Amino acid sequence: MSQINYMSQEGYDNLKKEVEQLKTVDRPNISKQIGEARDKGDLSENAEYDAAKEAQGLLELKISKLEEILGNSRVIDPSKLDISKVGILSKVRVLNKKVNKEVTYTIVAEKEADLKKGKISIQSPIGKGLMGKKVGEVADVTVPAGVIPFEILEITV
Repeated sequence: MSQINYMSQEGYDNLKKEVEQLKTVDRPNISKQIGEARDKGDLSENAEYDAAKEAQGLLELKISKLEEILGNSRVIDPSKLDISKVGILSKVRVLNKKVNKEVTYTIVAEKEADLKKGKISIQSPIGKGLMGKKVGEVADVTVPAGVIPFEILEITV
């Protein structure tokens, strides 16, 4: 049984665009490379042909994996989220009590994570540690550098 992936509409749309790009642009380019390499003669000693065939295999594998993710994805309607506790697509303002600094994170699916934009994966140590917590609670999150206490200050969508 496959794992269900919960994601935002934006993340789902971006994933669909990526698959379309791979199918409509990258796949024909690799087919063209294979054709050009085949035209050069003896395939048994043709490194270009071997490289193009390997690239084709990797591309097809990537397309297959992304299509599986899409097929198992469920888009979450932000208007139906419970903001009394931290969940996927929650925007959480926390206080890192170790360094006394406020940070805001949005908890997203693994495919949508982008730390520069403040989006952390639900699978990350911080994402896992914050899940299910309510405003005022302290989550002791174990990260590679040790344990960091995060106090939940605000939960929004």
